[in-house]
Amino acid sequence: MPEQGNMLQVAVVFLLAAVITVPLAKRLQLGAVLGYLLAGVVIGPSLLGLIGNPQSVAHVSELGVVLLLFIIGLELSPKRLWVMRKSVFGVGLAQVLLTGLVIGCVALLGFGQPLNSAVVLGLGLALSSTAFGLQSLAERKELNAPHGRLAFAILLFQDIAAIPLIALVPLLAGGSQGEGGDALNHGLRVLGSIAVVVVGGRYLLRPVFRIVARTGLPEVSTATALLVVIGTAWLMDLAGVSMALGAFLAGLLLADSEYRHELESQIEPFKGLLLGLFFISVGMGANIGLLFQAPAQVLGLTLLLVLIKLPLLIFIGRLGGGLDRRSALRLGLVLAAGGEFAFVVFKIGRDQGLFDAGLYDLLVLTITLSMAVTPLLLLLGRHLLKARPLPAREIPAEYSEIESDAPRVVIAGMGRMGQIIARILRAQKVNFVALDTAVESVEFSRSFGHVPVFYGDPLRPEILQAAKVEQAEYFVIATDDPDINIRTAELVSRLYPHIKIIARARNRQHVHRLVDVGAVAVRETYYSSLEMSRRTLMGLGLSQSQADARIRRFKLHDEQLLQAQHKVYDDAAKVMQSAQEARAELARLFDADREQEEAEKAH
Repeated sequence: MPEQGNMLQVAVVFLLAAVITVPLAKRLQLGAVLGYLLAGVVIGPSLLGLIGNPQSVAHVSELGVVLLLFIIGLELSPKRLWVMRKSVFGVGLAQVLLTGLVIGCVALLGFGQPLNSAVVLGLGLALSSTAFGLQSLAERKELNAPHGRLAFAILLFQDIAAIPLIALVPLLAGGSQGEGGDALNHGLRVLGSIAVVVVGGRYLLRPVFRIVARTGLPEVSTATALLVVIGTAWLMDLAGVSMALGAFLAGLLLADSEYRHELESQIEPFKGLLLGLFFISVGMGANIGLLFQAPAQVLGLTLLLVLIKLPLLIFIGRLGGGLDRRSALRLGLVLAAGGEFAFVVFKIGRDQGLFDAGLYDLLVLTITLSMAVTPLLLLLGRHLLKARPLPAREIPAEYSEIESDAPRVVIAGMGRMGQIIARILRAQKVNFVALDTAVESVEFSRSFGHVPVFYGDPLRPEILQAAKVEQAEYFVIATDDPDINIRTAELVSRLYPHIKIIARARNRQHVHRLVDVGAVAVRETYYSSLEMSRRTLMGLGLSQSQADARIRRFKLHDEQLLQAQHKVYDDAAKVMQSAQEARAELARLFDADREQEEAEKAH
């Protein structure tokens, strides 16, 4: 392909590679990121050579990381960042320094690298991939999990630390004496650009967005959003600052803006596409030929990198982040790979003479392979955690030692439903005990005062005995797992036949199975659906009394249908027939009510 190339042809190659490999990787449970990396390897110069010059798209692909950091900034606020300061500047700093020290010592003592090269190697490989880590957490919906929040804090500090590290590389390479003035000028440019972004974001952008919003043209709104992000990144790039960090700063300044959600919705589609392009460009840049020439060396270094970073991250997560073993392991698996900023650091190191071209290619391939291996490690880790479950947390004694004074009610499950039930019982001064198997739920409930919530599995008879279930009048099952609810109802009804059981049901089939074991079943969305229907009918013109009458009619009819279907609920054909007959009957009843109301109006 010519160097200038046909842009349409290049676009088709990228999109086709992504459309083929990403769904395949997702189907194999390897994650979208690995699919993009594989697509880049396939179309890059190492294999098919469909894109001859990977560097031609590298700069454009960095916009994916820029947009990602901008959206992350939007989702934060200065107040929230201040709350996270301990995780960002405490745990993040500890991770970079400790990991950099260990890897630097290995490079210095184990591989005979000079001291200045070892420092750059250690700090560069201590960085993890922001785009890769956050994308992997988002795919698994773990960004709000304890390890996800700590991973975000560490990655944020790494992005900040990349700036002085990039500035440090020429100094370690032994720059000339005249570079002191250049360093001063560079520092002034950085401070100036940050000041422009801060002042502009605070005083200029809101009036601009207000004017654009008044036009009512969505395409102008999209162009404005892209202008803010790309313009900030360009300004920071001119000043020699990380484009991604500049975009994060812009997003942070707009986090409290009334236009935050509009900006996020406009940027999100571009972010996903360009982030995919970034991972494709990483795959294209890998020198796969080196893997075949020296497989033991490449694979050995990749394994060594993961084996050094993984235990250090677990240690930092446990000691500095307060994570349990399960969450600390997940944190380590997400961040054990190298990062995209290492490519920049090592490229400057090569240009400054710290590394030769062969070592640079080896480092780039090692980082790329570590990224590619991470989805496999996450998949393996998930299976291992399922096969050999670890305690969800180190359970404090006061959580597991159940103390109760003859509870009248025992609640299993302190999610959304369980919390409301507990609040009402507490306000009514009814003695109760609540059980939950998630330490986070126990901590959250206890944070509101002396709520009698304890860590315990309601499927274990000894836990039920410790909760003094035999003295209770009601056992309320409110967990969000239908199978656990049914098994708990069966166990409680067998061990304590005198107790009344009220259980949360997902649907009509679960209602029937709970009724079979003697529980009163309450459908989790039933009453909220009735209230939404009542308000909709009133909005459509019915009076409040008419809407109330329709809802009462439906409830009575549905309860009768549920009782009738309970006799045949294991026969799908009979259930379907009864549902069809009931639908027609309900319509007739509503028609009769309507005719009666019209007759009463006529009189």
